[in-house]
Amino acid sequence: MGMNQTPASERVHIGFFGKRNAGKSSVMNKVTGQELAVVSDVKGTTTDPVYKAMELLPLGPVVMMDTPGIDDEGALGGLRVKKSYQVLNKTDAAVLVIDGKAGMSREDQALLERIHKKNIPSILVLNKRDLLTEEEVCQTLSSLPEGYQEGKDYLWVSAQEGTGVRELKERLAVLASTEENQKKIVGDLLSPGDFVVLVVPIDKAAPKGRLILPQQQTIRDILDADAVSVVIKEDRLKETLESLGKKPRLVITDSQVFGRVSKDTPKELLLTSFSILFARYKGNLETVVEGARTLEKLKDGDKVLISEGCTHHRQCGDIGTVKLPAWIRKYTGKNLEFSFTSGTEFPDELGEYSLIVHCGGCMLNEREMKYRLSCAEDQGVPMTNYGIIIAYMNGILERSLEPFS
Repeated sequence: MGMNQTPASERVHIGFFGKRNAGKSSVMNKVTGQELAVVSDVKGTTTDPVYKAMELLPLGPVVMMDTPGIDDEGALGGLRVKKSYQVLNKTDAAVLVIDGKAGMSREDQALLERIHKKNIPSILVLNKRDLLTEEEVCQTLSSLPEGYQEGKDYLWVSAQEGTGVRELKERLAVLASTEENQKKIVGDLLSPGDFVVLVVPIDKAAPKGRLILPQQQTIRDILDADAVSVVIKEDRLKETLESLGKKPRLVITDSQVFGRVSKDTPKELLLTSFSILFARYKGNLETVVEGARTLEKLKDGDKVLISEGCTHHRQCGDIGTVKLPAWIRKYTGKNLEFSFTSGTEFPDELGEYSLIVHCGGCMLNEREMKYRLSCAEDQGVPMTNYGIIIAYMNGILERSLEPFS
């Protein structure tokens, strides 16, 4: 598989951050060995994040991200700083470039705190080593956080002369090498030979002749666990449970038929939904459950954003634009305003919304989904997803969380 075939979503994302004129773009260009980010002596040349896919050995395929200066001024500058901070939500490893002559500033410290808070592995790069006297070197080192070690937490480089760049590449390879994903969708809840009943309504949105991705992935995970999957439509559930002769370990349903399936599944059986399994798999179950509970606090005139990750089924009596708003209005009894986005559009500014309801995100990679959740969290806006909010409004969310308690 050639390097260019690696989708951006699977590549390690390395972000370069720092003040205007610290030399971010120059350092990044030295690391990539190609002039791609604009470099000049004018402060603030980079006005938008620049993305570059490349092969970084020994690490492999990466995306390098150059960002606007975190000390940009004025209204426009403020927006650019915000953009830089949002890039953090897409970053697997962060490089904070500091002007070695000036030492670490307030802005650098604020950004470093945010990087630590988000648990992003990072390295400080002290640039312009070629211009410094020994005294200035000592001054700069005294501005760094306590206990920072050379080679591990910070490196000296000269983008001008290329010194320290090889060490930086090696350090990045260590920082960004992520362990193979060991997470399971449902397999960790099963023993070999267990039966799992999957309830899959064949709706207009599912492509003809195929199951949608989360259903396929779940079946695959059940097979990997040496368990048995029984896949049925919702109208066959009752008779299937009666004729199995063996109690299934779990019933998993599509959220759209949750109400009916909950009635047909005896109380002593564990029941959950694909949405809940995937929220757990993507590591955001707690956030989206909290988000759904926000329904109780909505007031007349509040704005709700409904956001879909893919654009494939705008054609049918659409769950996002038609069913959900109707259900939410009915449940809350409030006069709410709804906005809709689909595909790759997701607003930068979320402050006007009281709640964001996102689809399960099966067409978005994990990084994009986490990015959207982080943006909402940074701006203090609760976020939930379709399946979770439907379960909540049907009064069956608690039941469907039982398998994980």
